[in-house]
Amino acid sequence: MNFIPLKSGKSVEGDEIKAYKSETKGPSWIYIMAGVHGDEVEGVYVVQKLYEWLQNQEDIQRPTVIIPILNVDGYRAGTRTNAHAVDLNRNLPSKDWTNKGREAKYNPGTKPLSEPENIYLDKLFQKYPPKLIMSFHSWKPFINTNGDCLEVAQFLERYNNYEIVQDEIAGHPTPGSLGEYAQQEYNSPVITFECPLLASGKSLKEIWDENAVGLQALMRSNLLD
Repeated sequence: MNFIPLKSGKSVEGDEIKAYKSETKGPSWIYIMAGVHGDEVEGVYVVQKLYEWLQNQEDIQRPTVIIPILNVDGYRAGTRTNAHAVDLNRNLPSKDWTNKGREAKYNPGTKPLSEPENIYLDKLFQKYPPKLIMSFHSWKPFINTNGDCLEVAQFLERYNNYEIVQDEIAGHPTPGSLGEYAQQEYNSPVITFECPLLASGKSLKEIWDENAVGLQALMRSNLLD
């Protein structure tokens, strides 16, 4: 699977946000992304390994966009938020966006799309409309679905046995999140794939190994057609 670098975005601190698209084109695209929260290295690692694997699969040809790390400043600093101390997953213009964050780590910013990282992400969506977004995070192992993607989650669950949580997580509202915004604006379902933390005792390699077969099988399956 051949990929072409896209025009990069710029973070708050001027660092490059890299993105790649497959040579295979289509009316809508599968997005695979990580690093929305800079301190979630586990999800970043899984996307890195999946991207490396995809580049060696000549038989897989589907329109795909890869964003290895969206929050490059936060990743460098080891922080959930970006360099403006904004949670990028509360800063998107969903219908229920609010300027009130439950805690400082959920700071939604001064207004929707106030952050350059999300402005770049949304420009990619406009140019390459998403068909399904898989956003990799790290917390506790589960698969959160927003929109019509339960079948995809169930496919992955058969391999990794992660719990499936549909729509909003109980007691954890997410106004301004990608899961809400992408559905509303682009009619795109979103899989929020939560990897286990290193603190659980698993290494990055072990986290990848327990997900590799399922993710690879998914990319070969007709569920993404």
